[in-house]
Amino acid sequence: MKRASTLVAAGSLLALSAGPVMAEEKYALAVDTAYIFNTLLFLIGGFLVMWMAAGFAMLEAGLVRTKNVSMQCLKNIALYSIAGLMFWITGYNLMYTGVDGGFMGSLGPYSFDPVGGDALDTGYSTASDWFFQMVFCATTASIVSGTMAERIKLWAFLIFVVVLTGVLYPITGSWQWGAGWLSEMGFADFAGSTLVHSVGGWAALSGAIILGARKGKYGKNGQVFVMPGSSMPLATLGTFILWLGWFGFNGASQLAMGTIGDVTDISRIFANTNMAAAGGVVVTIALTQALYKKVDVTMALNGALAGLVSITAEPLAPSVLQSVLIGGVGGAIVVFAVPMLDKLKIDDVVGAIPVHLLSGIWGTLIVPLSNSDASYVTQFIGVAAIGIFTFVASTIVWYAIQMLVGLRVTEEDEAMGLDKAEIGVEAYPEFGTGSQRL
Repeated sequence: MKRASTLVAAGSLLALSAGPVMAEEKYALAVDTAYIFNTLLFLIGGFLVMWMAAGFAMLEAGLVRTKNVSMQCLKNIALYSIAGLMFWITGYNLMYTGVDGGFMGSLGPYSFDPVGGDALDTGYSTASDWFFQMVFCATTASIVSGTMAERIKLWAFLIFVVVLTGVLYPITGSWQWGAGWLSEMGFADFAGSTLVHSVGGWAALSGAIILGARKGKYGKNGQVFVMPGSSMPLATLGTFILWLGWFGFNGASQLAMGTIGDVTDISRIFANTNMAAAGGVVVTIALTQALYKKVDVTMALNGALAGLVSITAEPLAPSVLQSVLIGGVGGAIVVFAVPMLDKLKIDDVVGAIPVHLLSGIWGTLIVPLSNSDASYVTQFIGVAAIGIFTFVASTIVWYAIQMLVGLRVTEEDEAMGLDKAEIGVEAYPEFGTGSQRL
């Protein structure tokens, strides 16, 4: 991500050209105004991305069976909290401090500006920057939660979240957004198709392979048994919340709102982001109708998310038509990848691997189509390097957790549902019987 420091110099020139009149009338200098608006962008974008935590919680609650809804709600509020703590304890510094073209930053807690601080040399409040970067970190962990739902132990998952948000995500993030070696090569990932979504997807894929499928999901002769989610209204609500939050995810990644040009670009990012999601939905609806003679609502929801993930690597440069096409391909990836995973017997409860991993790869690789400063070769190197590191490191961590506390609940607990077995609170205590028959 670029920094807003260039706005400080521009603001200073504007302040000088304004003359003594502005000073006499005590108007804010241009550099002060840029600082205020840059900080405001981080804060608004940050709470929109934080709202995506609610989106993930509702999406997962809707797509898991009734007997596991409370568990998904608990996991999502827990992972968001852990991510916040870990990104302060070491994550931010590991990602941004002292990377200098290398492979990681420094360890230790992050220090904010003093109360009432006015560090105009940065162009924004450091606390606003930390908050904005932290919610991206939490998003990465949310992706893992849905894939491995309904059969992973709570504490095994939370231990992995500690490592993912405190170490793995910050290291790969430092390679690009922390001015590390990929940034030096010219890798381009504007808001995180790879750095956020594919990282979460690789971690989820590794965990799903090691954990195995839910009992009864796959038959001996290659049959795939559908396990319907608890609530399509909840899943739809979650998707719309995520769609809304994505405007902060992509729009605020402009990282500056102190000039007319920046505000114009943010508006363009909003429009392209929306069009990509729309393209993902329409393509998914059309393909499922053509292939299965019925439109699958869960596919349509994931089509929207796949379109959003696809455009995230470069939401500014594409034309409107290019944005629709990029998002549409993301939707198509979902339609074809979901049955492919089932053939491989990789049980992804919410479809996060097609949405976040595969569409994230697609969105990153296609950046040079609209951004002439990017290279297809460099984009491939970045995708491969981040993928290999995250998958291998995640695999090591998953196996270590398996040895320490175990990953999977017992067959009895899985059949009972994790709401009763692990946390003792059912989401729908009066209506849970039907879900337990599956």
